[in-house]
Amino acid sequence: MIGQMTFPFRLLVACIYLFLLAPILIVLPLSFSNDSFLTFPPQTWGFRWYAAMIAHTRLMNALWISLIIAAIVTVLGLLAGVPAAFAIRGRRFAGSEFLLNLFTAPLLLPSIVLGLAILLVFVQARLLGTYTGVVIAHLIVTTPYVIRIMLTAFSTLPPSVEDAATMLGASPLTVVRRITIPLMLPGFAASAALSFLLSFDEVVISLFITGPRLRTLPVAMYDYVESQADPMTAAISVVLVAATLLIIFLIERSLGLSKTIGK
Repeated sequence: MIGQMTFPFRLLVACIYLFLLAPILIVLPLSFSNDSFLTFPPQTWGFRWYAAMIAHTRLMNALWISLIIAAIVTVLGLLAGVPAAFAIRGRRFAGSEFLLNLFTAPLLLPSIVLGLAILLVFVQARLLGTYTGVVIAHLIVTTPYVIRIMLTAFSTLPPSVEDAATMLGASPLTVVRRITIPLMLPGFAASAALSFLLSFDEVVISLFITGPRLRTLPVAMYDYVESQADPMTAAISVVLVAATLLIIFLIERSLGLSKTIGK
């Protein structure tokens, strides 16, 4: 029975992969088009829109803004999420389950609902169109992922290792610094990578809170495609996909994905 199901199952998996990769398979050749408008398949080929992308001042400024915000969000997300996960993992205090549900509640809300709620609050706090506002909004989205990943990483940590260090006379701070943190490095890497990518790629919430003088790259791309119909957005998309794959490849080569997300 298992042998009979092998081929249909593999065929189903292949169809799912093809469905997921179909947009990339279309965007990739479009990015090498020299045509003035989006046409598939391209009539002429070249690197025209890659050069135009680099020369586009507004998009490059938006790229640097996104990189800066994503880096800040990554650092702050780790500083907030890792201690929260460490405190919640043992459920050593009353209300830890409530705090976990509270911290991860943004994961249950649609992005447009969360973005509207953030907009209503930030209007009163005068945080619209500011770096502070964008960073806080992105932290609301990314920190729950950090907590979830680190909880998974902590669950794979053998408790006997920490107990042994404590029995040998190590202080709690020494146990965390010499035992827990080194064993949690794969979890830190996964949390940092996911936080950076989520913040860099966030568009729905950013549309609510960014202003004319503060545009992240996804928002700038959204504005661009509203007025232009050329392949430059395809070129940008290919670069972003390649950068994402490079980050995943580096994590896999250095730490291994199975170690990073936990077994």
